[in-house]
Amino acid sequence: MDKKIAVITGAARGIGLEIAKRFNLEGYHSVILDIDTAELAKCESNLEGQDGFSFYVCDVSSHQSVTEVFGQISAKFPEIHALVNNAGVAIFKPVQDVTFEDWSAVIGVNLNGTFLCSQACLTALVAGKGSIVNIASISGVRASTLRIAYGTSKAAIMHLTKQQAVEYGNMGVRANAVAPGPVETEMAKLVHSADIRTSYADAIPLARYGSTEEISNAVYFLCSEQASYINGQILCADGGFDAAGVGLPSLRV
Repeated sequence: MDKKIAVITGAARGIGLEIAKRFNLEGYHSVILDIDTAELAKCESNLEGQDGFSFYVCDVSSHQSVTEVFGQISAKFPEIHALVNNAGVAIFKPVQDVTFEDWSAVIGVNLNGTFLCSQACLTALVAGKGSIVNIASISGVRASTLRIAYGTSKAAIMHLTKQQAVEYGNMGVRANAVAPGPVETEMAKLVHSADIRTSYADAIPLARYGSTEEISNAVYFLCSEQASYINGQILCADGGFDAAGVGLPSLRV
Protein backbone atom coordinates (compact mmCIF):
# COMPACT_ATOMS: atom_id res chain seq x y z
CA MET A 1 0.00 0.00 0.00
CA ASP A 2 1.12 3.54 -0.65
CA LYS A 3 -0.61 4.82 2.48
CA LYS A 4 0.94 5.09 5.90
CA ILE A 5 -0.51 2.69 8.47
CA ALA A 6 -1.85 3.59 11.93
CA VAL A 7 -2.92 0.92 14.42
CA ILE A 8 -5.27 2.04 17.19
CA THR A 9 -6.39 -0.24 20.02
CA GLY A 10 -9.76 0.10 21.77
CA ALA A 11 -10.96 2.10 18.79
CA ALA A 12 -14.51 0.93 18.09
CA ARG A 13 -15.90 4.02 19.81
CA GLY A 14 -15.05 7.14 21.80
CA ILE A 15 -11.57 8.63 21.80
CA GLY A 16 -10.07 5.65 19.97
CA LEU A 17 -12.51 5.93 17.08
CA GLU A 18 -11.93 9.67 16.83
CA ILE A 19 -8.17 9.03 16.65
CA ALA A 20 -8.69 6.43 13.91
CA LYS A 21 -10.81 8.88 11.92
CA ARG A 22 -8.19 11.61 12.32
CA PHE A 23 -5.41 9.43 10.96
CA ASN A 24 -7.67 8.37 8.10
CA LEU A 25 -8.42 12.03 7.33
CA GLU A 26 -4.67 12.64 7.12
CA GLY A 27 -4.31 9.91 4.51
CA TYR A 28 -3.41 6.97 6.74
CA HIS A 29 -4.97 3.54 6.60
CA SER A 30 -6.40 3.11 10.10
CA VAL A 31 -6.38 -0.37 11.65
CA ILE A 32 -9.04 -0.51 14.36
CA LEU A 33 -8.73 -3.07 17.18
CA ASP A 34 -11.29 -3.76 19.89
CA ILE A 35 -12.36 -6.61 22.16
CA ASP A 36 -16.06 -5.68 21.95
CA THR A 37 -17.30 -7.58 18.92
CA ALA A 38 -20.69 -5.87 18.92
CA GLU A 39 -19.20 -2.37 19.03
CA LEU A 40 -16.62 -3.33 16.43
CA ALA A 41 -19.34 -4.60 14.08
CA LYS A 42 -21.31 -1.40 14.65
CA CYS A 43 -18.20 0.67 13.95
CA GLU A 44 -17.49 -1.26 10.75
CA SER A 45 -21.09 -0.79 9.63
CA ASN A 46 -20.98 2.96 10.31
CA LEU A 47 -17.75 3.30 8.31
CA GLU A 48 -18.95 1.10 5.45
CA GLY A 49 -18.13 2.62 2.09
CA GLN A 50 -15.24 4.68 3.46
CA ASP A 51 -11.81 3.62 2.29
CA GLY A 52 -8.84 3.20 4.55
CA PHE A 53 -10.08 1.17 7.52
CA SER A 54 -9.42 -2.39 8.71
CA PHE A 55 -10.99 -4.11 11.73
CA TYR A 56 -9.67 -6.78 14.10
CA VAL A 57 -11.02 -8.30 17.30
CA CYS A 58 -8.25 -8.30 19.90
CA ASP A 59 -7.99 -8.76 23.67
CA VAL A 60 -4.94 -6.64 24.46
CA SER A 61 -4.58 -8.23 27.90
CA SER A 62 -4.02 -11.65 26.31
CA HIS A 63 -0.52 -12.48 25.07
CA GLN A 64 -1.96 -15.10 22.73
CA SER A 65 -4.58 -12.76 21.25
CA VAL A 66 -2.09 -9.94 20.73
CA THR A 67 0.46 -12.28 19.15
CA GLU A 68 -2.10 -13.74 16.75
CA VAL A 69 -3.74 -10.46 15.74
CA PHE A 70 -0.54 -8.48 15.33
CA GLY A 71 0.89 -11.38 13.35
CA GLN A 72 -2.02 -10.98 10.92
CA ILE A 73 -1.64 -7.20 10.83
CA SER A 74 2.13 -7.31 10.28
CA ALA A 75 1.72 -9.87 7.50
CA LYS A 76 -0.64 -7.49 5.71
CA PHE A 77 1.15 -4.27 6.68
CA PRO A 78 4.88 -4.98 7.18
CA GLU A 79 5.53 -1.29 7.81
CA ILE A 80 3.52 0.44 10.53
CA HIS A 81 3.94 4.18 11.03
CA ALA A 82 1.87 4.80 14.17
CA LEU A 83 0.69 2.68 17.08
CA VAL A 84 -1.79 4.24 19.50
CA ASN A 85 -2.29 2.19 22.66
CA ASN A 86 -5.71 3.50 23.58
CA ALA A 87 -7.48 0.39 24.93
CA GLY A 88 -8.29 0.80 28.58
CA VAL A 89 -10.72 -0.12 31.35
CA ALA A 90 -11.61 1.47 34.66
CA ILE A 91 -13.08 0.07 37.86
CA PHE A 92 -13.98 2.85 40.26
CA LYS A 93 -14.38 1.64 43.84
CA PRO A 94 -13.31 2.73 47.32
CA VAL A 95 -9.87 1.30 47.99
CA GLN A 96 -11.10 -1.11 50.65
CA ASP A 97 -13.54 -2.65 48.15
CA VAL A 98 -11.04 -3.24 45.34
CA THR A 99 -10.40 -6.95 44.89
CA PHE A 100 -7.30 -8.53 43.44
CA GLU A 101 -9.45 -9.53 40.46
CA ASP A 102 -10.40 -5.85 39.96
CA TRP A 103 -6.76 -4.81 40.23
CA SER A 104 -5.58 -7.52 37.84
CA ALA A 105 -8.25 -6.70 35.25
CA VAL A 106 -7.29 -3.03 35.11
CA ILE A 107 -3.54 -3.64 35.10
CA GLY A 108 -4.00 -6.43 32.54
CA VAL A 109 -5.67 -4.22 29.95
CA ASN A 110 -4.14 -0.82 30.64
CA LEU A 111 -0.52 -1.64 31.42
CA ASN A 112 0.05 -5.16 30.12
CA GLY A 113 -1.90 -4.37 26.97
CA THR A 114 0.25 -1.35 26.22
CA PHE A 115 3.41 -3.40 26.70
CA LEU A 116 2.21 -6.41 24.71
CA CYS A 117 0.95 -4.44 21.71
CA SER A 118 4.10 -2.32 21.56
CA GLN A 119 6.33 -5.38 21.64
CA ALA A 120 4.24 -7.22 19.04
CA CYS A 121 4.27 -4.20 16.73
CA LEU A 122 7.93 -3.28 17.16
CA THR A 123 9.40 -4.95 14.08
CA ALA A 124 6.83 -3.28 11.82
CA LEU A 125 7.32 0.06 13.60
CA VAL A 126 11.07 -0.13 13.07
CA ALA A 127 10.48 -0.92 9.39
CA GLY A 128 8.17 2.07 9.08
CA LYS A 129 10.26 4.41 11.26
CA GLY A 130 7.08 4.72 13.25
CA SER A 131 5.89 6.30 16.45
CA ILE A 132 4.02 5.12 19.53
CA VAL A 133 1.52 7.18 21.50
CA ASN A 134 0.23 5.65 24.71
CA ILE A 135 -3.00 7.00 26.16
CA ALA A 136 -2.41 7.68 29.84
CA SER A 137 -4.68 9.86 31.99
CA ILE A 138 -4.60 12.84 34.27
CA SER A 139 -5.45 10.22 36.93
CA GLY A 140 -1.88 8.97 36.52
CA VAL A 141 -0.61 12.46 37.34
CA ARG A 142 -3.02 13.49 40.09
CA ALA A 143 -4.22 10.93 42.62
CA SER A 144 -7.89 10.92 43.53
CA THR A 145 -10.41 8.69 45.25
CA LEU A 146 -11.84 5.49 43.69
CA ARG A 147 -8.90 5.12 41.28
CA ILE A 148 -6.23 3.06 43.01
CA ALA A 149 -6.00 0.55 40.15
CA TYR A 150 -6.82 2.90 37.29
CA GLY A 151 -4.57 5.76 38.44
CA THR A 152 -1.69 3.41 39.21
CA SER A 153 -1.98 1.74 35.81
CA LYS A 154 -1.91 5.09 34.03
CA ALA A 155 1.07 6.33 36.05
CA ALA A 156 2.88 3.12 35.12
CA ILE A 157 2.04 3.70 31.45
CA MET A 158 3.75 7.08 31.63
CA HIS A 159 6.96 5.54 32.93
CA LEU A 160 6.68 2.69 30.42
CA THR A 161 6.50 5.40 27.74
CA LYS A 162 9.80 6.86 28.94
CA GLN A 163 11.42 3.43 28.96
CA GLN A 164 10.17 2.85 25.42
CA ALA A 165 11.46 6.24 24.32
CA VAL A 166 14.93 5.40 25.59
CA GLU A 167 15.11 1.84 24.31
CA TYR A 168 12.97 1.97 21.16
CA GLY A 169 14.52 5.33 20.33
CA ASN A 170 17.77 3.54 19.59
CA MET A 171 15.85 1.71 16.86
CA GLY A 172 14.39 4.89 15.40
CA VAL A 173 10.95 4.55 17.02
CA ARG A 174 9.66 7.45 19.11
CA ALA A 175 7.32 6.95 22.09
CA ASN A 176 5.21 9.59 23.81
CA ALA A 177 2.02 9.67 25.85
CA VAL A 178 -1.09 11.81 26.01
CA ALA A 179 -2.75 12.19 29.42
CA PRO A 180 -6.31 13.41 28.86
CA GLY A 181 -8.30 15.20 31.50
CA PRO A 182 -12.09 14.83 31.54
CA VAL A 183 -13.31 14.32 27.98
CA GLU A 184 -16.83 14.63 26.60
CA THR A 185 -17.50 11.03 25.58
CA GLU A 186 -20.74 9.06 25.52
CA MET A 187 -19.54 7.20 28.61
CA ALA A 188 -18.88 10.45 30.48
CA LYS A 189 -22.37 11.67 29.59
CA LEU A 190 -23.81 8.51 31.13
CA VAL A 191 -21.80 8.30 34.36
CA HIS A 192 -20.88 11.90 35.24
CA SER A 193 -23.61 13.48 37.34
CA ALA A 194 -24.40 17.19 37.25
CA ASP A 195 -22.47 17.58 40.51
CA ILE A 196 -19.38 15.86 39.06
CA ARG A 197 -19.53 18.03 35.95
CA THR A 198 -19.80 21.20 38.04
CA SER A 199 -16.86 20.12 40.20
CA TYR A 200 -14.70 19.50 37.14
CA ALA A 201 -15.66 22.87 35.70
CA ASP A 202 -14.59 24.49 38.98
CA ALA A 203 -11.26 22.62 39.04
CA ILE A 204 -10.23 23.06 35.40
CA PRO A 205 -8.97 26.54 34.43
CA LEU A 206 -10.66 26.32 31.01
CA ALA A 207 -13.85 25.39 32.91
CA ARG A 208 -14.98 22.68 30.49
CA TYR A 209 -14.46 19.12 29.35
CA GLY A 210 -12.19 18.38 26.43
CA SER A 211 -13.49 16.94 23.19
CA THR A 212 -12.49 13.70 21.52
CA GLU A 213 -11.29 15.80 18.59
CA GLU A 214 -8.90 17.72 20.86
CA ILE A 215 -7.37 14.48 22.12
CA SER A 216 -7.04 13.11 18.59
CA ASN A 217 -5.28 16.34 17.55
CA ALA A 218 -2.68 15.83 20.28
CA VAL A 219 -2.15 12.19 19.35
CA TYR A 220 -1.80 12.90 15.65
CA PHE A 221 0.66 15.73 16.30
CA LEU A 222 2.93 13.47 18.34
CA CYS A 223 2.97 10.92 15.52
CA SER A 224 3.56 13.51 12.81
CA GLU A 225 6.78 14.85 11.31
CA GLN A 226 6.16 18.11 13.19
CA ALA A 227 7.01 16.17 16.37
CA SER A 228 10.01 14.34 14.91
CA TYR A 229 12.34 15.36 17.79
CA ILE A 230 9.81 14.81 20.57
CA ASN A 231 10.44 11.57 22.41
CA GLY A 232 9.62 10.33 25.90
CA GLN A 233 7.22 13.15 26.74
CA ILE A 234 3.87 13.18 28.54
CA LEU A 235 1.42 15.69 27.07
CA CYS A 236 -1.40 16.54 29.47
CA ALA A 237 -4.41 17.50 27.36
CA ASP A 238 -6.44 18.60 30.35
CA GLY A 239 -7.46 22.24 30.10
CA GLY A 240 -4.90 23.13 32.78
CA PHE A 241 -6.24 20.69 35.38
CA ASP A 242 -2.78 19.48 36.39
CA ALA A 243 -1.31 22.98 36.38
CA ALA A 244 -4.02 24.25 38.72
CA GLY A 245 -2.64 22.28 41.67
CA VAL A 246 -5.05 22.40 44.59
CA GLY A 247 -7.44 24.41 42.44
CA LEU A 248 -9.77 25.46 45.27
CA PRO A 249 -12.69 27.49 43.88
CA SER A 250 -12.55 29.79 46.94
CA LEU A 251 -9.04 30.90 45.92
CA ARG A 252 -10.12 31.95 42.43
CA VAL A 253 -10.30 35.60 41.48
